[in-house]
Amino acid sequence: MEKISIKPEVVSYIGDIPLTNSQITGFIVVLLFLVIARFYYKALRKKVGERPHLFYILHYVNTSLYNLIERIFGRKKAQRFFYLIAGFFVYIILQNWFGLLPGVGSIMIKVYEHGEKIKIPLFRGANADINSTLALAIVSVAMTQYYGIKYLGFKGYLSKFINLSNPINFFTGILEIISEISKIISFAFRLFGNIFAGEVLLVIIALLVPILASFPFLLLELFVGFIQALVFSVLTAVFLSLAVEKHH
Repeated sequence: MEKISIKPEVVSYIGDIPLTNSQITGFIVVLLFLVIARFYYKALRKKVGERPHLFYILHYVNTSLYNLIERIFGRKKAQRFFYLIAGFFVYIILQNWFGLLPGVGSIMIKVYEHGEKIKIPLFRGANADINSTLALAIVSVAMTQYYGIKYLGFKGYLSKFINLSNPINFFTGILEIISEISKIISFAFRLFGNIFAGEVLLVIIALLVPILASFPFLLLELFVGFIQALVFSVLTAVFLSLAVEKHH
């Protein structure tokens, strides 16, 4: 029976640094991301008739993402923020879908833990690890603050949160600060909760019913993985759009 663990398992050590199964999956997906980006860049430089069919699928996704981001930011700012938002979307959806591949969570290896030999999965979906989603959330919120300061200046951006004109504005500013911090928790646990719950569901269905019966649930998780990547990216775009706008 497969063991369901809420924390990633340590596969090996690099010096004194533990290497977990979710980190291994994360590294593989990063390499896959780079390969896809390289393929798209090389295909883009070819003539129309020489481009492979996969290019047009990637180009459609790329164009659709840009149009969505343009609606949020407007034409002038869309190109500046497109790479960040699209990067979030592609990375997250690759992580979500890679975790559904056969072998992820089912290829087991033996390791020693507290002097005892146990079996653990070699691969684990990176977004089913709270550390991974927390890192994504911190990057998202940090970039929001960075661009807010870059566009409005430190003093102008700070005035969105600290306003001493009257007690109500001051109290509202404190709530805004709390809201900015809480975005990290919201981003991290929304993504982690949905992906981890999906993996648990697939494991339980596979144990209870024949393997083909879990196919509809696999399709559902593909859709959930897409939606979660889209939600994370769109929310990041909306918060960025609000951060770079002048306070009224």
